[in-house]
Amino acid sequence: MSAWIFAMNSAHFLCGFGALGFAAWVAGSRRSRGATSSAAVAALLLTAGWALAVAITGVGGPIVTGLADIANLAWLGMLYRLFGDDQRDKNMAPIKPVVVALGLVGLLRLTIGALRWAYPRNIEAQLAITPFAALLGLLFCIGALVLVHNLYSGASQQSRVLLRWPAGALATMWLYDLNLATVGYLTGHRPDVLYALRGAVMLPALAFVAIGLLRPPGGPRFQPSRPMAFQSFSLLAIGGYLLVMALLVQALSFTGEMARLVHVGFLLAAAAACLVVLPSQRRRSWVRVMLSKHLFQHRYDYRAEWLRFTDTIGRAGPSAEPLRERVVQAVADICDSPRGLLLTMREQGGLELSARWQWPSIAVPAEAIGAAGTRFFEQSQFIVDLDELRSRPTDGIPDIAHPAWLMNEDAWALVPLLHYERLVGLVVLARPAVKRRLDWEDFDLLRVVGRQLASYLAEHASQDALGEAQRFDEFNRRMAFVMHDIKNLASQLSLLSRNAERHAEKPEFRADMLVTLKNSSEKLEVLLARLGRYGGHAHRPQPVDVRPILLDIAARYAGRHKVITIERGACSVHADPDSLEQALAHLVHNAVEASGSEAPVFLDVRTEVAGAIIEVIDSGSGMSADFVSTDLFKPFHSSKPRGFGIGAYEARELIRGMGGWLDVESREGLGTRFLVHLPLSEPAQCVTDLQLNSIEVA
Repeated sequence: MSAWIFAMNSAHFLCGFGALGFAAWVAGSRRSRGATSSAAVAALLLTAGWALAVAITGVGGPIVTGLADIANLAWLGMLYRLFGDDQRDKNMAPIKPVVVALGLVGLLRLTIGALRWAYPRNIEAQLAITPFAALLGLLFCIGALVLVHNLYSGASQQSRVLLRWPAGALATMWLYDLNLATVGYLTGHRPDVLYALRGAVMLPALAFVAIGLLRPPGGPRFQPSRPMAFQSFSLLAIGGYLLVMALLVQALSFTGEMARLVHVGFLLAAAAACLVVLPSQRRRSWVRVMLSKHLFQHRYDYRAEWLRFTDTIGRAGPSAEPLRERVVQAVADICDSPRGLLLTMREQGGLELSARWQWPSIAVPAEAIGAAGTRFFEQSQFIVDLDELRSRPTDGIPDIAHPAWLMNEDAWALVPLLHYERLVGLVVLARPAVKRRLDWEDFDLLRVVGRQLASYLAEHASQDALGEAQRFDEFNRRMAFVMHDIKNLASQLSLLSRNAERHAEKPEFRADMLVTLKNSSEKLEVLLARLGRYGGHAHRPQPVDVRPILLDIAARYAGRHKVITIERGACSVHADPDSLEQALAHLVHNAVEASGSEAPVFLDVRTEVAGAIIEVIDSGSGMSADFVSTDLFKPFHSSKPRGFGIGAYEARELIRGMGGWLDVESREGLGTRFLVHLPLSEPAQCVTDLQLNSIEVA
């Protein structure tokens, strides 16, 4: 036993003299940190006095207890000064009340200790004071640990390098004191053995404090990443919990009639809580979400996620992916999804494929999600977990919001992109490598990111519209040159007619006149052909049989390219024959140019309830979803090196003018299918039986 006492006294002597040395080191260093270093020197000196007092008088004296409480108050002051190094104590108003409250708790504990030593022979006073002093010690240590946690977790990554030593030392010190207070509160007396070991624990902690304070302070300023209100609430909740438990233990220890009343009341309250919470899955889920939100660290590092998000969206240069693919990638990176799709609004309502990101295998129909499903996402703003729907269908999410092609693939989540409460698009995410369920934090982050991405897409669309208007302005200027050429030709013909009145009898004049007329007529024909192609056209809708038009277009490529017309019965549509022929000619011409010399182009017509569908199918190079969505139907955008980019645009406008619309399904390396939708003239006249033979014009 004497060896144990000698070892403990030696540890406290080392702790005391070490604290004095560390205090002199900090006070005399050129790297002193002002008020923080002064507070640390005061705390080190008080701790040195406590350690030497323990070595001389033992662990149970009043001087030892008082010095320990005063030293704790000094360490609390140093902790506050660490907040004040970058004025964080002024920016976060709840810090001061918490520090003041803990200071009052420390002073109250010091006063209680003085009362205990003032009445050493009063057994009842000792029995009442000891657990109360231990409870105050519990509250002080818990509050101080919460502040240490907030000091470290609220700092930036670079600043934590400067804080890890003092924060770790304070956490070690108060965590040990927390255990001492807990054991004292539960057992009702002071654990002298654990108190005797405190000097051995304090010596390395004091060294860490000195090392941390003398490191160069030139790092970045603190940037808190958690609300201070959360930390204050945690302190109040923990303290309130301890007080309630103490009152319950005291109440349950009563005897007699009061004991029975307390026991019955406690059982009734517990039973009511169980009946309210346990049977309701919704209430249990709400409790889990509230606990996760307010009592645990967040899954995401929002600063890092936002930096990565802005880097992905702001990427530029020739090697950067198109914006729509970057939108998908930005959402997928948040949830560790390996691939995804972007669906955007169709002119006829509903959503269509706009971009793929690392997901070439999934087959997406021309109408990915119907108009009713689009309205659901726009009104509800739901983020849909498809795995949850597969395992347990939800009444709140209708089937129209998740069609069969999504449920049969490894699609995982649907994230709506809303701009001013209007749906701009929908991101479809694939299932990550580690399967998990989306929770409240995923929903909150994805909802914010979706709104930000929607604004980017809306701005991009506005820029495209402005660019298209500028290109039309350029086209109008070009037409001014055409009109200038026509004016010149008219002037030449007018001059020729005036000279003919005077020189018509001369053979030389007649020869020149014929050459001039021929050149002028050729120029006029070229100009008129251009004007007829790009100018307006008055549609004359009438019943038109589609099959002869398809056969005529196929015959034009005889000997040049295989154009195969699928033989079906007659089908009459309500359209303008010239406009229909011109639109189909554009589409077939594009299909022939995109196909290899041996790859045929197929023409087909079929009927559905809504009308007739004319298909132009090729197995050529195909087009990317981004090109189809952004460039295919825009004038002056062409995939051909010298293309003018008018053919597909004009075909779509002609079909629109006849009351129809044009859809495109294309895959790079596989081919393209254009679908022309037109109203039927008389549905009863359309025969849909497919005949076995086909006509090939080669």
